[in-house]
Amino acid sequence: MKSLSLNTETIALYSKQLKTPSFNRYDDIIRQLDNDKSYEQFLIDLLKLESASRMESSQKRRISAAKFPYIKTFDEMDLSRYEHVSEATFHDLASCDFVSKRQNIVMIGNTGRGKTHCSIALGIKACMQGMNVKFYTAANLSNELIEAMEYKRILKLERQLEKIDLLIIDEASYITFNRHQSELLFKVIADRAEKRSVIVSTNLKFSEWPTLFENETMVAALIDRLTFRSHVLNMNGQSFRSEYTKEHSKEGAV
Repeated sequence: MKSLSLNTETIALYSKQLKTPSFNRYDDIIRQLDNDKSYEQFLIDLLKLESASRMESSQKRRISAAKFPYIKTFDEMDLSRYEHVSEATFHDLASCDFVSKRQNIVMIGNTGRGKTHCSIALGIKACMQGMNVKFYTAANLSNELIEAMEYKRILKLERQLEKIDLLIIDEASYITFNRHQSELLFKVIADRAEKRSVIVSTNLKFSEWPTLFENETMVAALIDRLTFRSHVLNMNGQSFRSEYTKEHSKEGAV
């Protein structure tokens, strides 16, 4: 028994030193092995367990680093309720091939149509595939860029953003941007053109974008870069939140 306890402690020690925590679960592998299995098979199964554990940890780190406001998945969405976007299109985008192809997505739709939900779901899919993702509201990104400029950290922030595989800019419609903010946002998106992917969600059709930015010439260039070789999704329709409120109001009145 002492020898068994010593062996267990020794394995735990080496597992910690080698940063292979799943090796501590070798008992689980042993119990599942048939008597005719070789030592090599035991080692393979143990390495598979460690590989899966590392992948899961890596996915969790990427999801945490993305700074999503909350976690949402496609399983929670009724994709059949979108009149102008097919379910096949959503499933195709969920493969994240658009990120590998360095394409963008622009989601245009009125409030309550699940644009943020869909953006987060796509971001999580990308994280699960080993991609680096960052989520911002347009207001938060603008503020972070202005603050970085004031504290002379703008080059560092821009380099960090350039390395992100998928940059999500949500709610690009609720506030207007002054010339300085507009120029900084434009540079972030322009620097990513045909190099990295962007998802932008907005309530406004393109013809209304000049109301957000002071420089109309820059707006035209911004739209041109966002929509080149990209997916523009018309997500307009009845607000899901309004429908939900009405349905539950009726239930409460019964």
